[in-house]
Amino acid sequence: MTRAQQTISIGLLITSLYLALYLQAVPLPELVQTEIIPVLPFWALVSFGAYLLARLGWNVMTFHDVPEAHKELVAEIEMAKKDLRRLGVDVD
Repeated sequence: MTRAQQTISIGLLITSLYLALYLQAVPLPELVQTEIIPVLPFWALVSFGAYLLARLGWNVMTFHDVPEAHKELVAEIEMAKKDLRRLGVDVD
């Protein structure tokens, strides 16, 4: 099973469970049915957004510079410039 199939399967399962709760196929106390179930999608969306923002903040906070990658990139740029000069292209 591919990752896309897994994601779609989980999404369909969660949607089916929510619809069963929302359409009152599963008996719940009246307070839960009228106050909590209708706002579950909004709560899930806000929670997912907060998770993504926290993850983005953590990755920005723990970002590490990589001097070796910089040196490698500069070397590749110089090689490309030499190749272009050899072909008669002005790169400066």
